[in-house]
Amino acid sequence: MTKVLVTGATGFLGQATALRLRDLGWDVVGLGRDENIGRRLTLQGIPFVQADLRDRRKVEDACAGRNFVIHCAALSSPWGSYRAFHETNVSGTEHVVAGCLRHGVRRLVHVSTPSLYFNYKDRLHISEREELPRKPANAYAATKRIAERIVADAAADGLSSIIVRPRAVFGPGDTSLFPRLLRVNESRGIPLIGGGEALLDLTYIDNAVDGLVLACTAPEASAGAICNLSNGEPVKLVDLLRRLFELLELPLRTRRVSRPAALAAGQALECLYRAFPALGAEPPFTRYTVGLLAYSQTLDLTEARRALNYEPRVSLDEGLRRFADWRRSSPS
Repeated sequence: MTKVLVTGATGFLGQATALRLRDLGWDVVGLGRDENIGRRLTLQGIPFVQADLRDRRKVEDACAGRNFVIHCAALSSPWGSYRAFHETNVSGTEHVVAGCLRHGVRRLVHVSTPSLYFNYKDRLHISEREELPRKPANAYAATKRIAERIVADAAADGLSSIIVRPRAVFGPGDTSLFPRLLRVNESRGIPLIGGGEALLDLTYIDNAVDGLVLACTAPEASAGAICNLSNGEPVKLVDLLRRLFELLELPLRTRRVSRPAALAAGQALECLYRAFPALGAEPPFTRYTVGLLAYSQTLDLTEARRALNYEPRVSLDEGLRRFADWRRSSPS
């Protein structure tokens, strides 16, 4: 039986991945911090290890006896201290890599992010071969970039790995991407920066999980590959919002904002929240979150198709419909 450890198994992508692999008949162990979700995973036939990525011993021990490790866990946020991001995304990845090497794991699949590409410019069909921006957009991107280097460097010690960069994962169970838009719509209206003309790439959850499974089973010739993942269906922000809210049968509230004004407001909020931490955990929005809605960013999937035989199975329209059906049937 194929044995796999999924880190971040209590998160959106990690949980969906663990459940898919269980359904495929794999021997799955989940690792994460949320004890409540961990108990649910255990009841669904997935043994759970409660551990923080910063706990080297627990993380290393969890890799014992596993053929594959899928490293989904990360601190992913537009705001926070560099130290916190480094402890989880860099040191945590070091612990995962050490566990893989110590216990002879056949392959590590490392989940990274297209945030590495972001540089406050419109960028279309970005390939993995393109040079990354000299200055990362934020602490999250900076530490995920270091984590990728740690994984790549481990090849010299004999660790087979594949890095995937899924873009904006959504679907039933999403607690971040679309729910955040829904909250903004309810409170003050979604800003249409530049009229909402920016092109966005998204990835339906089942397609993202497909990419991770394929990365496990890809031939050794694909080891070392870095692969973008998305639905391959770029869509304008304004069109995405119209489709989503029509399916949800909710009124869409928008407001037009110029790009310079939105970026300046995000920068001002960052300065204010740094100066006065008592204001809250994070600003309502940052320069980076503005940028994600203000600039086009689409991905080239050539490498994923070559190295993983990846092809998105669930279309954007079908994924939006499935999310809307789930959202309407979920308790508020």
